[in-house]
Amino acid sequence: SLFVVFNDYNAEVIERISKMVLRYCSCIVFRTHVRNLSHYTPPGYTKVVSAAEIKKFCVQCLTKVGAQSRHAIALSDVLISGDYRGHYSHGLNRLEMYVQDIKKGVCATDTEPAIVKETVSTALVDGKNAMGPVVGNFAMGKAIAKAQKTGIAFVAAFGSNHFGIAGWYSLMALQEGLIGLAFTNTSPLVFPTRARKLAVGTNPLTLAAPGKVPDDHFVLDMATSAVALGKIEMNRRRGLEIPIGWGADQDGKTCVDPNLVVTKGGLMPLGGEEEHSGYKGYGLGMLVEILCGIIANADFGPNVRRWMTTEKQANLGQSFLAIDPKAFAPGFEQRLSEYVNIMRNLPPVNDKEPVVVPGDFEREHMIECDQLGGIPYPPVLLESLVSCVILCLLLLVSQISCL
Repeated sequence: SLFVVFNDYNAEVIERISKMVLRYCSCIVFRTHVRNLSHYTPPGYTKVVSAAEIKKFCVQCLTKVGAQSRHAIALSDVLISGDYRGHYSHGLNRLEMYVQDIKKGVCATDTEPAIVKETVSTALVDGKNAMGPVVGNFAMGKAIAKAQKTGIAFVAAFGSNHFGIAGWYSLMALQEGLIGLAFTNTSPLVFPTRARKLAVGTNPLTLAAPGKVPDDHFVLDMATSAVALGKIEMNRRRGLEIPIGWGADQDGKTCVDPNLVVTKGGLMPLGGEEEHSGYKGYGLGMLVEILCGIIANADFGPNVRRWMTTEKQANLGQSFLAIDPKAFAPGFEQRLSEYVNIMRNLPPVNDKEPVVVPGDFEREHMIECDQLGGIPYPPVLLESLVSCVILCLLLLVSQISCL
């Protein structure tokens, strides 16, 4: 399936790629995990790649198909952050998609986002069909600058593309001592409650807020679907069924076959079926859509381009909010630290599984990466690296070197 998107290359090239992939996979040097982080990386063995090596490879691939160096670096940083934080579905796993968007001409490489309307605390941005991270960095940068002057700012963008992990942008605000929120609509991958047609995106939302110390920062980054599509893809690769309530078949009926969900069906909203409060996740998905596609006059709902297709521009809508807690009651950081530690110290149901708060799993994964000196890619995620081998051959760039 990895070769389908490259069907414009001749058989000789494909054969050469196949041999290289087989050779690459047979000489993998595995490393044992320092710790078992089962929430993100399955226990066992893994291939470790340095962040610098990943960045070099991503930039080479993107510039080879026409991206500006600065834009390629912006996207590469977001992809690396996804894998570094343990969100593997939004890291190297998505590089091929960005390359294809540029290669097919549905994502612009020679434009810059621009403000088309603004007030002291708001702005509307035309993304000019640039890569999502380029638009996201620009828009959140404007929101941060305005919030530092006014206390709060909201910036919406249209004409954007997939921008990677939403948490990247809320963390931009966090690094400036602000509360950051970011939202994006996506391709319609979710069945609305009671519907038989995909009409809502996974429409993620994120909030990052500063605690007194970095370990107490609150970082929520979540889809409004039951799970992100990447988790379904992960189970599909591993040959495992998915839990009831994650996905549905082509008729919108919940099913446990990940292959059926990915090829013919779609995702369930957060909560799953109606009797399990799935209508709340459906409502949250619509909330994000209103703050993105509707408010910015981007494509929205079922009008958004289908997932992993290049028949038209994505024209995604995204929104960014920055809040200065100092504009309100003093002591925000101290109270947040107190709050998250109250949660962590609650008596757990299972003594081996302490209570955590949003951001804890990501922090644990980043610690593992730092100890390994790079980002671990377990066998189930090897397809991400194999895909990169294919890209390096097709685009004539240097292959990724592992530690």
